Amino acid sequence: MTATNDVAEPLLRLRGVTKSFGPVRALTGVDLDIPAGQVTALVGDNGAGKSTLIKTIAGIWEPTQGEIIWQGKHVHFRSPKDATDAGIATVYQDLALADNLDIVQNMMLGHEPRKSGLLDEITMEKTAKRTLADLRVTTVRNIRQPVGSLSGGQRQSVAVAKAVMLDAKLVIMDEPTAALGVSQTALVLDIIQQLASRGIAVLVISHNLADVFKVADRLAVLYLGRMVTTGPLSDYDTSSAVHWMTTGAAPSDHAITQKTAEG
Repeated sequence: MTATNDVAEPLLRLRGVTKSFGPVRALTGVDLDIPAGQVTALVGDNGAGKSTLIKTIAGIWEPTQGEIIWQGKHVHFRSPKDATDAGIATVYQDLALADNLDIVQNMMLGHEPRKSGLLDEITMEKTAKRTLADLRVTTVRNIRQPVGSLSGGQRQSVAVAKAVMLDAKLVIMDEPTAALGVSQTALVLDIIQQLASRGIAVLVISHNLADVFKVADRLAVLYLGRMVTTGPLSDYDTSSAVHWMTTGAAPSDHAITQKTAEG
């Protein structure tokens, strides 16, 4: 976990964000602050609205109501490209990698440097190597090996490195350690910490509270589309987090002082 001043203006602020699909309301009046250089964990039971929220931030869906404030300015993301161009990168569970291409080709895909009209392979390799080294990814032996041959943790590393190369200021990671073994999970958690140490904000969506309590600085709990509590991770333990996730209310046996959101 990182030590960053909470007083600073949050990189991203959501105010009263509501999202409806016809008569179905998936999100209701969500408020959320995401500071730069910190790891914010977004948790909630199935159907809580986590996927809807991150897709709204990522520009896939526009909010029905509410405000998105990015770097102190009101923004309207009408497409994922709008969000990406602003500096928000989303790494989904499927990672959106091309298995038949190698690591360098995946990391540079769509942004390949050219020299005399041809791909500048030397610059591509140098940039990819430097980015992986900056993230302390040491398990990749050959950056020219096909991504399809990589382990789950290594694939996450490539997807995150690609986001970093696009100068992302906020990286959203959807269930980054799902179905990973112990060593691969440790690799991904280390990368999350590396991002935060570089001043990048990280929003992690996870069902694994053990992982959350290892890397997060802040916790945000969604319950049936409402943000029921947010605050520093130190305000919570595993038991209280589970209680918030499953009931949407504060545990009666905990003297919890963090802010709660009224629905």
